[in-house]
Amino acid sequence: MNTRILVVDDDPTVSEVVARYLERDGHEVECVGDGAEALRRALAHPPDLMVLDLMLPKIDGLQVCRKLRERWPVPVIMLTALGEEIDRVVGLETGADDYVTKPFSPRELALRVQSVLRRARGASVTGGTGVLRDGDLLVDVGAHEVRLGGDEVMLTAREFDLLAYLMRNPRQAFSRSALLNQVWGWSFGDSSTVTVHVRRLREKIEPDPTEPRRIVTVWGVGYRYEPLEGSP
Repeated sequence: MNTRILVVDDDPTVSEVVARYLERDGHEVECVGDGAEALRRALAHPPDLMVLDLMLPKIDGLQVCRKLRERWPVPVIMLTALGEEIDRVVGLETGADDYVTKPFSPRELALRVQSVLRRARGASVTGGTGVLRDGDLLVDVGAHEVRLGGDEVMLTAREFDLLAYLMRNPRQAFSRSALLNQVWGWSFGDSSTVTVHVRRLREKIEPDPTEPRRIVTVWGVGYRYEPLEGSP
């Protein structure tokens, strides 16, 4: 069964080039030119992944991503302008799984699509199956499911990979660049990507995100997962 990808960009040339590369990889691609239509189609028939431009007519990409996230954890790759770091950070905070800056290589985007889809399908960089536990926090790697106090926690594919990786390596401090390499598979990139994902994870699993107890900051280094006292 083909993977359905919705490409959302108001530049028909960009959409055409992206669609051609993705179709070469065997994906079924649909292109739309504004945020309102993208949201309508995605809510009516959720795609397997969305390539979403930040600047769109009618409804911008951030609003589309935010509204989509309220309903389904559809993977999103955001297209942002070159050098606009604040846009990338806001996009990640809104729920985008990845971003590519314009102008971009269509082949690079196609590879990013493959990477995000693998993670969304449960092919986590953490590998294997099994269940990770820390007090009332349970991560079922095989089922790609997270529960806190018995309630399901909705995470994006990147958030899931980051949490599972940290939990598999408790009390070990990682730099942002190390996490970017181990979890994202990037040998280079914007370390703010890691910072934003850590912040979003804390908001979802910490009782008080301003004073995190599980994902703690190691000043001058990066982050460490600290199991709660008494956890197995």
